[in-house]
Amino acid sequence: MIDRNRTKPVSLYLHFPFCERKCRYCDFLSGPASDEARENYMQLLCREIVLRREEVKGPVDTIFIGGGTPSLMTPSQLSRLMETIYDTFQVCADDSDPEINTEISMEINPGTADREKLCAYRRTGVNRLSIGVQSFSDAELQLLGRIHSAHQARKIFGEAREAGFDNINLDLMSALPGQKISDWEKTLLQTVNLGPEHISAYSLIIEEGTPFSHMQLPQLPTEEEDRAMYHLTKDLLGEYGYRRYEISNYARAGYACRHNCGYWTGHEYLGLGLGASSYISGERFRNPADMASYAKAVEEGNPASLRCEREILTPNEQMEEFMFLGLRMTEGVSVPAFEERFGEKPDRRFSEVITKHEAQGVILRSKDRIALTDYGLDVANYVMADYLL
Repeated sequence: MIDRNRTKPVSLYLHFPFCERKCRYCDFLSGPASDEARENYMQLLCREIVLRREEVKGPVDTIFIGGGTPSLMTPSQLSRLMETIYDTFQVCADDSDPEINTEISMEINPGTADREKLCAYRRTGVNRLSIGVQSFSDAELQLLGRIHSAHQARKIFGEAREAGFDNINLDLMSALPGQKISDWEKTLLQTVNLGPEHISAYSLIIEEGTPFSHMQLPQLPTEEEDRAMYHLTKDLLGEYGYRRYEISNYARAGYACRHNCGYWTGHEYLGLGLGASSYISGERFRNPADMASYAKAVEEGNPASLRCEREILTPNEQMEEFMFLGLRMTEGVSVPAFEERFGEKPDRRFSEVITKHEAQGVILRSKDRIALTDYGLDVANYVMADYLL
């Protein structure tokens, strides 16, 4: 059994940078590749894992396999990857004890998975799926450039249940070109009728350099319509037992994503794979973002060659991040946790801005927590920016 008192736990993020076809809104580090290129990459990723074993001293409490489209992995590739992780790090795969069991999440595209794959993935220890549905409207899916249909999304959800997954997230996207509030409501209703444990609901952001940024698109919803969709999401999902625990994330009791909560609470994580980011001991760094440089760094066998864009955060910068990331959570920032980490209360360091926000009604302050109000969540970007010292 893992000794969790030996040292702090760490999360792992593993990046699979391949997809069958780039979606029109996507600006992630991903793209199509041949079977041979994907296999070569998997070999590099396994070598990197072994190479970086000394950077993780404690137990691994969450693992997230993202992309790209990780469900393009063959079962044998994922099995090899997970075996390398188990052999290299302290991972507790014990479903009988959720208190110590490592949360192992994997992103799935409904167009690249099937029941056989999902059963194989479950056998490797993956115990949480995040299915990229985005919409239950075929017209909206086609506009987004998704490779799956609404029928395939519903089918893969059922197959995931048959494969033994009892912790499933569905990713949704609102404020799409030409989308009406009633269209978004239909997607939400079809989602809750399936009954996932977790729902992530994000508004579309058109990023520079994506196909959407230079296409002639149907009219985007107005800012007021976008806000109305946001409020509809909170109200409707609340009626069906999903609690908003972060600005864009909802879960049934006990199913908040532990991995993502770690990002918002200052948890340390090691990123593995092309362009993956890490945060260890107050230092941020990133793996090389082009394949040739990444392969060269792994083949050199020196972990230091994988640390690009290094930034050691000052104590003030660490406090800033603790505040503005923590405020994304509806529970807000834990005052005792802030004091334990930094040796002082947030009220002392951020007294002026906290007092201002309290007077404006955008935060609530108690003895143990500082949290955004419902109105504060509506204007969260403005509020959180004030915590930059």
